[in-house]
Amino acid sequence: MEVDRRAFIASLGGAAAVSLMDHEAKAEALEHYMEEKLDAMVAAQQPEKFPTVAEIEAQIETRPFRRGAGSVFTGRGGENVKKLQPMPANPTLKDFFELRFAPANHVLQSATRALKTGMSEEITLACLLHDCVLSLIKPDHGWWGAQLFEPYIPEKSAFAIRYHQTLRFYADDDAGYEYPDQYYRIFGHDYTPPAYIEQTYKMLKNHKWYMEPRLVTVNDLYAFDPNAKVSFEPFQDIVGRHFKQPKEGLGYDNSPTSHMWRTMMFPDNPL
Repeated sequence: MEVDRRAFIASLGGAAAVSLMDHEAKAEALEHYMEEKLDAMVAAQQPEKFPTVAEIEAQIETRPFRRGAGSVFTGRGGENVKKLQPMPANPTLKDFFELRFAPANHVLQSATRALKTGMSEEITLACLLHDCVLSLIKPDHGWWGAQLFEPYIPEKSAFAIRYHQTLRFYADDDAGYEYPDQYYRIFGHDYTPPAYIEQTYKMLKNHKWYMEPRLVTVNDLYAFDPNAKVSFEPFQDIVGRHFKQPKEGLGYDNSPTSHMWRTMMFPDNPL
């Protein structure tokens, strides 16, 4: 075991305190210090204790917000919400990435991985968009996300966004997808997906487009690097080819989902 000399001396009260100790006391202090360090290392290697579903449910009344609220409606880390920069007159998808979805690091990482591993443009686009709706709402975000983007993107991309929500609960070794530890933390270690998720999974297993949402889950799982440097720019051409940007701007084109875009534009409207 390596010993950080400065940390060890500091733990004893500094160099002045150490100078007053005899050799035997120093040796004993070093032994105790190494034992404590070893205990800490062993403790860190113990399996993480995940909460139960009941423990997570017990937390509901300890918060002034519900976990399903979209991120534009809540403050980050318990802080108050901030004023949002107004959207331009004819907002584009890029405008929403910069002014409402930001920092969007996770979906940008996911799409970057899809791009680097040679995924189709339809899958890469789905990876880029798959969690954007979390700014609006979190429960059933696969269905909400597909609905938000459906008027503007290819059918396969919308299918992939809608059903990645279901497939994320089911491992697929052949595709390289494991059940994430993060879900044990979020849902509880004894969580069982509800019946509609199980029924959807059974449908998807035999669907000709099964791999579309499955590949979103694969690129989703490995896209949580806090040090990753990503941006929207590498996807401009893909968006240009596959995203039908309305000339009036998102939210003003009278599509079936215009109201969803406007809700993200004006989340402080009381009614």
